[in-house]
Amino acid sequence: MLSKKIILGSILCLIASMSWGAMFPVAHIALQKIDPFYFSFIRYLTVAIILSIMLWLKEGRSAFRLEGRGKSLLLFGIMAFTVYNMAVFFGQHLMGEPGTIAASIMEVLMPMISILIVWITTKKAPKKYMISSVAIALIGALLVITNGELSFFTMAGQHLIPLLLVFTGVVGWVIYSMGGERFKDWSTLRYSTLTCLLGSAVNLVIVTLASSFQVLPVPTWDTIFSIKYEMAFMVLLPGLAALLSWNAGIKMISSLNGILFINFVPITTFVIMAFQGYQISSFEIVGTLFIIFALLRNNMNQRKELRGNHTPKMKPVVHDPKVEFIKAQ
Repeated sequence: MLSKKIILGSILCLIASMSWGAMFPVAHIALQKIDPFYFSFIRYLTVAIILSIMLWLKEGRSAFRLEGRGKSLLLFGIMAFTVYNMAVFFGQHLMGEPGTIAASIMEVLMPMISILIVWITTKKAPKKYMISSVAIALIGALLVITNGELSFFTMAGQHLIPLLLVFTGVVGWVIYSMGGERFKDWSTLRYSTLTCLLGSAVNLVIVTLASSFQVLPVPTWDTIFSIKYEMAFMVLLPGLAALLSWNAGIKMISSLNGILFINFVPITTFVIMAFQGYQISSFEIVGTLFIIFALLRNNMNQRKELRGNHTPKMKPVVHDPKVEFIKAQ
């Protein structure tokens, strides 16, 4: 049963990660026509409406009650749907075409960030196999990202502010992923819906104030209609499907293990680029194998640890000298 749970959770996290890897090339097309703030707002407002309908039909009106946990839900909603989405897409937009790759690349820092946050907040060092698995996966991702060249790091120095924005967004998503573990008594749909609703409400305030002070132009219906296919993809796959898959997967295998699958985000981005004519090199093939090995290694160690924790321990036999004396009589 435990093995099936780990396998299913891993598949769900993989589906979410690959969906997010596909979103950056699509977002690059849309961001040429609409600003990243309204793009993020419209996208997740639509997701929030769909999720609300699903939650109402499945769990009823009572599922929308915050039960005294409104502050936590608001915090995690802001981290995911405001900080992550707006900061990442704004950073990607500022960088132009290189931002498509850079934004997906920064996702691989999530496992490192999650381990550091757990280490700082709990004062408990992570398992050695987790640290080494993250390191191996990071090496693999860097091989794919850089393609054996150092030009990426030169680009990073030229785009410091956009990369800091993307990094801030990545930290926000890690916090959201870890926050889901506090709501294990709630369904995945309920946690996803309420955080998305609250995050979208904050996004509404941001774009309204920004437009009131003429910082952001309000997109016309023609502009929104011009990105209908890109927006439909962003809402349904990396928005709705990925969000539910991710939160369900995290609940099954924990945030530390699930976030390892984020390494497939840039891999998926590169695969899509390959279909568009990009030639995959040997560095990218080796890097992908590194990532797969790291994920399998982490999963196997996790399963061994779970089996060890659930193996019944034999009670030590205590010899009572009095009982043995009586038996001897």
